[in-house]
Amino acid sequence: MALLKQQKTGLTRLFVAGSIGEYTSRRGVLGNCQRNHLGPVKLNRKQQSRRRVSRSAVLYPTYGWPSFTMRKTARVSLPIRMKHNPTYGLNAVRADPAHSLTLEPPPMSATPLTGLKVLELSHTVMGPTAGLVLAELGADVIKVEPAPKGDHTRGLGGFAAGFFAAFNRNKRSLALDLKQHEGQRIFHKLASSADIVLENYGPGTMERLGCGYDVLAPLNSRLIYLALKGYLAGPYEHRPALDEVVQFQTGLAYMTGPPGKPIRAGASIIDIMGALFGVIAVQAALRERDTTGKGQRVSSALFESAAFLMSTHMAGIAITGEDMPPMPARKGAWAIYEVFPCAGEGQLFIGVTSDQQWTRFVEEFGLQELAKDPRLATNVMRRDERTWLIPALKELIARLPQAEVAKKLERANCSWAPVGQPKDLYEDAHLLATGGLLDVFLSRAGGTDGIKTRLPALPIEFGADRQRPGVRRQSPRMG
Repeated sequence: MALLKQQKTGLTRLFVAGSIGEYTSRRGVLGNCQRNHLGPVKLNRKQQSRRRVSRSAVLYPTYGWPSFTMRKTARVSLPIRMKHNPTYGLNAVRADPAHSLTLEPPPMSATPLTGLKVLELSHTVMGPTAGLVLAELGADVIKVEPAPKGDHTRGLGGFAAGFFAAFNRNKRSLALDLKQHEGQRIFHKLASSADIVLENYGPGTMERLGCGYDVLAPLNSRLIYLALKGYLAGPYEHRPALDEVVQFQTGLAYMTGPPGKPIRAGASIIDIMGALFGVIAVQAALRERDTTGKGQRVSSALFESAAFLMSTHMAGIAITGEDMPPMPARKGAWAIYEVFPCAGEGQLFIGVTSDQQWTRFVEEFGLQELAKDPRLATNVMRRDERTWLIPALKELIARLPQAEVAKKLERANCSWAPVGQPKDLYEDAHLLATGGLLDVFLSRAGGTDGIKTRLPALPIEFGADRQRPGVRRQSPRMG
């Protein structure tokens, strides 16, 4: 790692190659630092004259404008050497083995993006999901809605009735008419100090409103602009697109339904996946901005996200030389990997995917004859015997209550799950025990006027105490 000592205005500055961010010191020994690295280190004239530092620093970096605490531990003489740790950046600043300045791991937080300012111009699912992820992780997200009516998603019904409440918590709202000069002026002013602008409007819409990246970038060279679209650059990029459209276009619907009956997946998986890829691009751009000081335009799209899901099928076609049949008609990789009816109305999905699991499975269910059958010695051999093996197992399991089958599978440490419905998640013991469900008010107007229910939290946790992101504010009223 490069180390450079520079004299400037009475200060000694030690620079480490890396990304520069503004840091503040609560006790004033160190001034500006580089993100994830300790440097440059500033010494005042008195410290320079003594050529030593009487304190060591413990740096706790966060996004935006972090701070670090100082605690008195040892006297460190200059010049000093810097040792790099790939996880935390600078691990130690050392003059000799007895005296060191050490960078410790930061305390974990479920809101690591605190300090980031985000302007979200979006509707329906894809854009609001990207904004939700950033907001849940601590960013200050302002949802810029079209005045005077606001985001049309507020008024959707049927399948889409829950869209607004599901994807807009932890945000603020501001209504602007971007078709008018005054609305554009206000938005430009906000964008001039924002970290991120994200939008999922149709192709060319932001440009027609005078709020595209080419207009905003000169106002804020550090701005990261996330464009969530139907298609990335190419012949299709000017087409409008929807989650369901690209599911059919890429073959996902073909693979999901039975032969001859393509069907979309049972959730807006491409909207959500495209949003997550967009957030990944934003995080990468933020990291690059730490190094260069410059923002950039990044983009994610529905079509390419759905195409990415087809990677395994495309690879399989290339390897086998055969077309991939829809999933309900596929030739499975594992012998036992399907739904089994139980006594009564219950059903369980059971997956026995290894020879070790098979040994435990047949022992737990008392299937000694199957355990001894040489035709079933390995998973590959069992797969070739599915025509008689699966009916035999279904006949056995159909005589047992679902709860008993579940206990046996649990003891055998096999993969299994009840065939559930979305409403079952309200009372799921695992989600309730771990903060996996959040109290959310469902209202088209926003705020706390609507129905109170529980919705899933972001599926991530932080730190040794496994913190989960939570609700800081309900979906906003139109501002």
